[in-house]
Amino acid sequence: MHRSGATMAWNVFKFCTALRGLGSIMILLVLGVVGVTYYAVVLTNYGPALYAGGLDSLVALAVLILFHGLLVMLLWSYFSVVFTDPGSVPPNWRPTIDEERGEADPLVGMEFSNVQPDPNQRIRYCRKCNQLKPPRCHHCSVCGRCVLKMDHHCVWVVNCVGALNYKYFLLFLFYTFLETTLVTASLLPHFIAFFSDGEIPGTPGSLATTFLAFVLNLAFALSVLGFLIMHISLVAANTTTIEAYEKKTTPKWRYDLGRRKNFEQVFGMDKKYWFIPAYSDEDIRRMPALQGLDYPSKPDFDSQ
Repeated sequence: MHRSGATMAWNVFKFCTALRGLGSIMILLVLGVVGVTYYAVVLTNYGPALYAGGLDSLVALAVLILFHGLLVMLLWSYFSVVFTDPGSVPPNWRPTIDEERGEADPLVGMEFSNVQPDPNQRIRYCRKCNQLKPPRCHHCSVCGRCVLKMDHHCVWVVNCVGALNYKYFLLFLFYTFLETTLVTASLLPHFIAFFSDGEIPGTPGSLATTFLAFVLNLAFALSVLGFLIMHISLVAANTTTIEAYEKKTTPKWRYDLGRRKNFEQVFGMDKKYWFIPAYSDEDIRRMPALQGLDYPSKPDFDSQ
């Protein structure tokens, strides 16, 4: 068993090293898919339909408004993941234990009165970075550093997904699913027309782009839906992809505070910011978990 684990780890690290070479190619690929989709939906099909008059114009207007609105949110969320540091361990970081923190911290004393930071958290050390590791921190072999509350290294965003950009990643999945679903539904009549006996208007290039855009968006909608469902379950349990694997043999999880509080640990408490890739200043001030170094846990966990 130990030998098998070592072999698997070696293969993973070899694969991670290869991922460094992708760089901005994946970003260009994402933008390429967006460009093909934009051309098929806006320039080829629904843009010209605005001038058709009647019900077709109203349908086209509704599709274009939804399409552009979701596209803005998708790209905003995507580049927020790409350009936001997932969270690094501060230089010379040392764990601090304050036994009176439960009275002084507004996160614990007010909103989270039934939970408190765990003073018995096991101190870990990263031999690759030669530094102490905060709770829920893991080393990324692609980035070559420790990442706070690391979930995984995502090749699509060319970045680690961690404490400081996990919300943005979830919103990226959410808006990608909505956008690709909208595109798939709006292009479905045009896709079906390919298999009809009637003549299809348009140039060979525009028809090929429409066909390609439908297939790509359908594939992304189905695949992203699976990832979205998985990460919703992780958020509900206040865990990450790595932690979910590590705690398979642990029936109870110290950071599971209940679904509402688990959700707030990722999205914050300010509802106005739940669906945009940003946090309110108040949430950042009163929720240390959003900074990736300090997490409340069940007060009775160690006594059970």
